[in-house]
Amino acid sequence: MTDARIDYAAVFRALPGMVALLTPQLVYADANEEFLRMSGRTREQLINRHLFDVFPDNPNDPTSTGMRNLEASLRRVLATGERDAMALQRYDVESIERPGQWEERFWSPINAPVHGPDGEVVLLVHRVEEVTELIRARGGPTGGRARVLEAELYTRARELQELNERLRQAHAREREVALALQKAMLPAPQQMGHHRAAVRYRPAVGALNVCGDWYDLVDLVGGNRIGVAVGDVVGHGLEAAGVMGQLRSALTAASRVAVGPAQALDVLGRFAHVVDGAESATAVTTFIDFDDHTITYSSAGHPPPALVHTDGRVEFLDQATDPPLDARPDPVPRPQACTAFTDGAAVVLYTDGLIERRGEDIGTGLDRLATCLTRHKHADPEALADAVLQEMLPPGGATDDTALIIVRL
Repeated sequence: MTDARIDYAAVFRALPGMVALLTPQLVYADANEEFLRMSGRTREQLINRHLFDVFPDNPNDPTSTGMRNLEASLRRVLATGERDAMALQRYDVESIERPGQWEERFWSPINAPVHGPDGEVVLLVHRVEEVTELIRARGGPTGGRARVLEAELYTRARELQELNERLRQAHAREREVALALQKAMLPAPQQMGHHRAAVRYRPAVGALNVCGDWYDLVDLVGGNRIGVAVGDVVGHGLEAAGVMGQLRSALTAASRVAVGPAQALDVLGRFAHVVDGAESATAVTTFIDFDDHTITYSSAGHPPPALVHTDGRVEFLDQATDPPLDARPDPVPRPQACTAFTDGAAVVLYTDGLIERRGEDIGTGLDRLATCLTRHKHADPEALADAVLQEMLPPGGATDDTALIIVRL
C-alpha cells in the first residue's frame, strides 16, 4: 500500500492510545477517539479550546499540579524542539456531569514536536497512557498490591518532579554564570575603535545551551588592517565557555604575528590539540586590508563569511575551507584565498545557529541569509545586525547559539 492510499486521518482517529494535537499556543487542534473517550470530553468541548480551559487544576487542592507540570513539559518541547517524557502524573479532572466535582486520574504523558518546513515547532503531539484503573484497583489481594503500587509510583513520581526541579534550578544558575563569563570574555562594541561594526550574541533556548560560540575583532600589525573571526566550540555550558575563551585568546595572539589567516588557524589548530574540549571546534578568520581593499580569509570547517557588495550582490567566501581544528592527526598548512571589495561593502561573519534548521539543507539557510543581506544592503551595521537576527532566527529562539559580527568596509 502506498502513502497516497493511506487515510492518515482515519489512522489517527483509530489509534489505540490517547493522542491529542495542540498548537504552540496550547490550544487543542485535534484528538483521537480514545482521548475523547478516556478524558470524558466531546470534540466540541475540546477542539479550539485552550488546555487550561478544558483541564484546569483543581482550585481546592494546592497539591494538584498535574496540569501545570504538563504545561511546563509542553513549553520545554516548544523551546528545545525535542520530545519530553514526563513522570507519572496525578490529575484532578473536573466532571462534566457534576461541575465542581473532581475525579482523580493518573496519566503518563509523552510530548513530542511536529516541525514545519522551516524547522519551527508547528504542532505538539500529546500522547497519554491511562493507568488510573491500575492505580485505583480495589478489593482482594490484587487490590492490596495495587494500593502499594500506587503509593510507590506516586512517591517516585513526586521524587522525580522534585529532582527535575532542582536540576532546572542548577542549570539556570549555571546558565547565568556562563552568560556572565561570555560577556566578560567577548569584546564589547566600544572596543572596536573607529571601525563601523556591530556584534550580536544570542544564546540558544534551553538551560545549558550557551557559550559555545565566539567572535573577535583585532587590529593587526602593519598598515590599516583588522582581523575579524568567529568560532564554534562543540558542547555547551561552562566547560564550552572555558574552551571558547582559550581559543579566542589564542587566535587573537596568533593573528597579530601571523603572515595571513591560514597561518593563524594553523597555530590555533596546534593549540586546540592540547586543549581538552576543543576537538572538532570550528573557526573562520578574515584579514581585512583597507588600503589594498582586499579580504584574505581561511576557514576551519566553519560556514563561509558573506561579502555584501555595494550593488547588493552577496559573495560567500568559500574558496579556502578546510576541516575543523584538530581534525587531522598530522596538521598540514591550511588554504587561504583573497577577494576584493569596494568602499561601502560589508562583511558578515556568523555561526551555524544563524543558518541551520532541523531537516533543512544548509544551502537553504545560506540562500535565506543572502536574500536578507541583499534586502538590507544599505543599512548601517547595527540596523543590519538587528534585521538579520529578526529575519533569520525562529520567533521562539534557535536551538543553537548564534554569534554575529558585521563590519562596514
